[in-house]
Amino acid sequence: MSTLDFNSIKIMGILNLTPDSFYDGNRYKTETAALKRTAQMLDEGADIIDIGAFSSRPGAKLVSYEEERKRLMPILKSIVKHYPRAIISVDTYRHKIAIEAVESGAQIINDISGGNLDPKMFETIARLQVPYVLMHMKGKPENMQKMTVYSDVVNEIKDFFKAKIKQLNKSGFDKIILDPGFGFGKTLKQNYEILNRLDEFTGLNYPVLAGMSRKSMLYKLLDISPEDALNATTVVNTVALMKGADILRVHDVKQAVETRRIVEELRN
Repeated sequence: MSTLDFNSIKIMGILNLTPDSFYDGNRYKTETAALKRTAQMLDEGADIIDIGAFSSRPGAKLVSYEEERKRLMPILKSIVKHYPRAIISVDTYRHKIAIEAVESGAQIINDISGGNLDPKMFETIARLQVPYVLMHMKGKPENMQKMTVYSDVVNEIKDFFKAKIKQLNKSGFDKIILDPGFGFGKTLKQNYEILNRLDEFTGLNYPVLAGMSRKSMLYKLLDISPEDALNATTVVNTVALMKGADILRVHDVKQAVETRRIVEELRN
């Protein structure tokens, strides 16, 4: 099993096992397709493979525990078997899924709800002691875009993080990664304000993850489709790294690795 450090920028490749993702739904729901995609992302330089078995696109209804588990666990176990050195993140808000995923070889839990959709998630993470992506989202995917009122979006997200960090620290847990949740309960304008002020989150002294790959903040602004949003993704990923992001969560690993290389050269 490999370990993760943040001495350098990390690239997290997205593996959607859902039939209804906004970009690549229905592509990787078989074991063969998922293994092939995992191999490709690892070959292209992904440091982490983030596996999700439910869609969290705006308006999506949350699938049942049974359905999430049925989609996730066989493919997770197969990936761990075939690529034992890969660092695997599992995108889930359910503590039971988190437990089984870690027992099956996952090393990171990525929770879109920041502990808000399952009251047992924080105590579970404290017991598991694996890195935890703490993401900000208002409401649930099915209603989050109706909950976009903020007095100051960045300060409210920072207050959310501070409260959750305090709660996790109190339970003896400190392996936290912060994700401001681009597109989750934010307007297009708010997403760009978060990006422009992303460096403010680095002051909380935890790694910061930026996940903007092919999202509506790009394709709606440019009046294009998610399929045409690779160039825009590279632009915002570059800005995020210049603003101090530690992890890029992306569909397109090769381009993100190239972006990282250029930014690292500038930093050096």
